[in-house]
Amino acid sequence: MSLHIYEQIQKQIEGKKHILICFDKNSKGDAIGSAAAFASFLKQKSQRFDIVSADFALPKEYEFLKETKNIQNALSKARKCILSIDIKNTGLKELSYDLLENKLRIFITPKQGSIHKEQISTAQSEYVYDLIIVLDTPDLLSLGTLYTNNTDLFDRTPIINIDHKQSNEHFGHINLVDITASSTAEIVFALLGRVNGEYINAETATALLTGMIGGTNSFKAENVKTQALSAASELVRLGADRNYIIKNLYRTKSIATFKLWGSVLSHLEYDKNAGLVWSLITREDFARSGAQESDLHAIIKELISNAPEAKVILLLHEHPGSADAGAIHGIVESNGSADALELSKRYKGSGSRQSASFTIEEGKNLKETADEVLDYIRSLLKMR
Repeated sequence: MSLHIYEQIQKQIEGKKHILICFDKNSKGDAIGSAAAFASFLKQKSQRFDIVSADFALPKEYEFLKETKNIQNALSKARKCILSIDIKNTGLKELSYDLLENKLRIFITPKQGSIHKEQISTAQSEYVYDLIIVLDTPDLLSLGTLYTNNTDLFDRTPIINIDHKQSNEHFGHINLVDITASSTAEIVFALLGRVNGEYINAETATALLTGMIGGTNSFKAENVKTQALSAASELVRLGADRNYIIKNLYRTKSIATFKLWGSVLSHLEYDKNAGLVWSLITREDFARSGAQESDLHAIIKELISNAPEAKVILLLHEHPGSADAGAIHGIVESNGSADALELSKRYKGSGSRQSASFTIEEGKNLKETADEVLDYIRSLLKMR
């Protein structure tokens, strides 16, 4: 990418009072590592930030990255509500408040006279955030409720969009989209190294290398080029601990994850002609194993590593809790020969060419849903 766009981004970041970092909740290691790295970088520069991903659940294997503990699953302080009361003629003797049935009640006692409703007005403050950085996300709608509940914030605030996927819609005011890069973390490293390389410490480097490893399946993805390997080598030189990363991503699994992995294997099926591997996971499988939905991330990685003949891997599962009891969630992973996002398009999937997810809320059971989804994906694979 040209120096010009790096200079634009540097100019936007410098002097900002509060930066919002966000990404698609369906994004995995690449987005998590990139967000943690950006947070570490901004902390080095003493700049305030928040990381938000709607309805996000942090996979256990990424808990070792320091800044991941700061990822919020909802926006909590975008702006303040201002209540103004004209007390010019009454003065103020006493002010108190309480909470009753989820309602805030404010009690005002004037020094003299009475306060009438005409003296009371409300307003909203300016937004807390003066810059938004969106990572590894194809479009604003993929941010889910973070965007749909705060469209005015996104309309009023400068957006820097950083991604490596061809499906990216260039929705930012500045778009750093490089489809030749293997991961968003690779792009973030190039950016940070160019604008303020002295702030890339061991913590930042470790987060970036984690993002690259997670985004490329340990550099096994087909889009990995020499520049990605060179970037990884430079990150190690800057202090990234590759062994520590690998230990956490691939060698640390809970008993619950192993039990759920066993359930996935017991239901595993393979269509050799289509190059399609799939498995179904019931609510009972989650209950018996004690695993959570976030544990599926590690299981998908194991399937990719242990099924090299598969072009596409599909996991369909019931939600482990009761909140979405009727919904079926799908995860599609591709080895690069097929487009995971295209394969899930009918179901309004989000994600990338390599990895996508979707939710079906039509009330069908798991088996009926699986039959429909498999027929659809098979038909698309045959057209290739």
